[in-house]
Amino acid sequence: MKSAVPFSSFEFLIAWRYLRAKRAEGGVSVMTLISLIGIALAVAALIIVLAVRSGFRTEFVDAILGANAHVTVYERKFDPKSGSFDYAINDYGALTDSIEAVAGVTRAAPLIRGQVMGSSNDFNHGIMVFGITLDKLKTIPNVADSEGSLGDIEGFPGGVAIGSGVARALRLSIGDRIKLISPNGVRTAFGTSPRVKSYTVAYIFTAGHYNIDQTRLYLPFGEAQSFFNREGQADQIEVFINDPEAVNAMIFALRAASGEDAVLETWRDYAGGFLRALAIEDNVMLVIMIVLILLSTMNIISGLIMLVKNKGRDIGILRTMGLTEGTVLRVFFLCGAGIGLVGTILGVLLGVLFVLNIDTIFSLVNYISGGEVWDPSIRGIYHLPAELRGMDVAKAMGISLSLSFIITIFPARRAARMNPVEALRNE
Repeated sequence: MKSAVPFSSFEFLIAWRYLRAKRAEGGVSVMTLISLIGIALAVAALIIVLAVRSGFRTEFVDAILGANAHVTVYERKFDPKSGSFDYAINDYGALTDSIEAVAGVTRAAPLIRGQVMGSSNDFNHGIMVFGITLDKLKTIPNVADSEGSLGDIEGFPGGVAIGSGVARALRLSIGDRIKLISPNGVRTAFGTSPRVKSYTVAYIFTAGHYNIDQTRLYLPFGEAQSFFNREGQADQIEVFINDPEAVNAMIFALRAASGEDAVLETWRDYAGGFLRALAIEDNVMLVIMIVLILLSTMNIISGLIMLVKNKGRDIGILRTMGLTEGTVLRVFFLCGAGIGLVGTILGVLLGVLFVLNIDTIFSLVNYISGGEVWDPSIRGIYHLPAELRGMDVAKAMGISLSLSFIITIFPARRAARMNPVEALRNE
């Protein structure tokens, strides 16, 4: 008999007939349903994990890059008179201009930086102070364009800008006074006395990163120089570039523009440990999800083995009618592949719907649990982010379909190699 064209319509009809047959007819409809549900849940879980992974990295990096320098330039010069290193930048204006002239740099700004104790309303809170000019402050995206900001940033020269976490900790609002206390204050004959000064809160911002909002205060540059005894000096130059992800490619040019005494630190240096930990966690979770899908697809093998056993008589009849081993193999392959395909599609739909409504789902979880499931003080960001990417969905589909198709081959080959004579004799 002439061999049938592979995957002919009658092969699909036989496979469909076997899949929808009830158990009394020798089918495995219940096992088929279990396999579908298992694969669908596993694929949905993989899509959700990949989306949260992508969203978490994007949210974290955006929060960091939106309020922190992409590159920070310090100076480290040895002073032979004192026998120690001097970290102050004296000619910060020329250094800033030199760095801004580098191709790819969007802006550079001199900063004064110091740690102080903030006090107000009988509350105390540790604060990181950044001295900066108004025009440079307005170029920091997550500060100048902060969602839910209070006050007017134009009033910054006559006051200070504080993070929303600082405002909550010290019970401050616009127009209130905040007292800054620094241990490195006025030098006198009796030693150094703490410096204490009060400022008006002119602007309250939310940068999107918990640690930044909880500790940061911006002080006018000239006032910061006076408060920290840095007259005519800057502590560092913060640099923003066009493509922060390609910051390593610009280090050579920035180092050449900064001089031989310069020390450069990129955003990857201080956030690199977290990003590496996140990458390791992503890989581990991906492996776990692949194993979960593999376990779910194992139901296909058990279902097909049962189907082959129950359909032994049918296989014998089909073989005696002239169907080849290849035809029988394709029929049972279509059975398993069909389960994997439908389960994968259902899983994709379920996973996509979950990701698109993740905020609503977490709000419901918070309501049911009666508490805050997501703690920003631990996570660093204010909500569980999820970013749905086509590549992640395609990856989940590819993994599920590949595993489903591969494991289906083994029971399908067993059915194809069944001796028709022995099959009919056993019946």
